[in-house]
Amino acid sequence: MRNLDEIFDLIKDKGTIKRLVVAYANDDHTIKAVSQAVDLGLVDGILVGDKSTMLKVCKDAGINPEKFRIVDEPDELKAGLKSVQLIRMGEGDLLMKGMISTDKYMRAILNKEDGLLSPGAILSHVSVLKPEKYHKLLVVGDVAIIPAPELKEKIAIANYLIRMSKALGVQEPKLAVLAATEQVLPKMQACTDAAVLSKMSERGQIKGAVIDGPLALDVIVDKESAEIKKLDSPVAGDADCILFPNIEAGNVFYKFHTKLSGGVLGAIVAGAKVPAILSSRGDSPKTKLYSIALAALFA
Repeated sequence: MRNLDEIFDLIKDKGTIKRLVVAYANDDHTIKAVSQAVDLGLVDGILVGDKSTMLKVCKDAGINPEKFRIVDEPDELKAGLKSVQLIRMGEGDLLMKGMISTDKYMRAILNKEDGLLSPGAILSHVSVLKPEKYHKLLVVGDVAIIPAPELKEKIAIANYLIRMSKALGVQEPKLAVLAATEQVLPKMQACTDAAVLSKMSERGQIKGAVIDGPLALDVIVDKESAEIKKLDSPVAGDADCILFPNIEAGNVFYKFHTKLSGGVLGAIVAGAKVPAILSSRGDSPKTKLYSIALAALFA
């Protein structure tokens, strides 16, 4: 897949429409994105928030509010809790962040009694990007949730990246484990973890993908660089997924892609009972639309 817009047709081909619950959907970017997703036949929309505000946003944007189910809850924190409750009651398949602050949104998801996290589950941020100079989509993580993943968490991240890549139609994804070098240097944790993940894949302990690492970014995305370095790797220059060693590496890559390269993306949080969309309140409607599509596909 070479374009994020292709995801829309992939979802339609599956023939099932997911129900999207939006926590505190009081802003025009969120409502416009959900409206587009409904019009494209990707989801049914359930908006939870201040009803009068949401109706005004719809009116100002020329959107018919009758296309949504609207749940009136003016309080921000209660709107987050109500949205999670709807998911738990079986009335929704996907969760999305609206104008609710990230801490309140995550508090609702992580609530021990009434949240969406199973015991022992690991939450991770999964992004799908289309870099301008790369020949296909890239599935990457983690860029936003796990600051310094240990090996157990990297295994979980790898499995989420593989699952997303397969959902996008890649039969056997090529997963690159990023480090600063291709050498296995014992004093660099990123290198040793990458080598372990690669060997686990080779032995069938991580299934469904070809994993190689440690690999530096140049050889991950550029086959010529791999050839110059005489690196023999089935992943180099043709990776479908990149697993970052820490949040700094992932976050810099993510923001360089959007802020300096003008790239497009979608992203979800995996690991909860349903896919959750953790878009920024300042994200464009297009980014939110792609994230909705990815959540529907991942589900």
